[in-house]
Amino acid sequence: MSEQPDELKELAAIAANMKLSTKMRTDAINDIGNRGTHEALLALLDLAANEELITKERDLALKQAREIIKKTIHP
Repeated sequence: MSEQPDELKELAAIAANMKLSTKMRTDAINDIGNRGTHEALLALLDLAANEELITKERDLALKQAREIIKKTIHP
């Protein structure tokens, strides 16, 4: 179980790396959202607050975070 947070950190680093392509960053954001965990939610909120990301990526992070919250409220 300790591997998952490390993978999440790696995905978050990819999502925030402006040297990588938009597709790679977007895929990383989607992968984080697909995990659906509390830790993933926090990582997505951190990405949404990252002013260096383009607006579309920040919006995607918020959308993914919203989906995790919805699943938590209405499983």
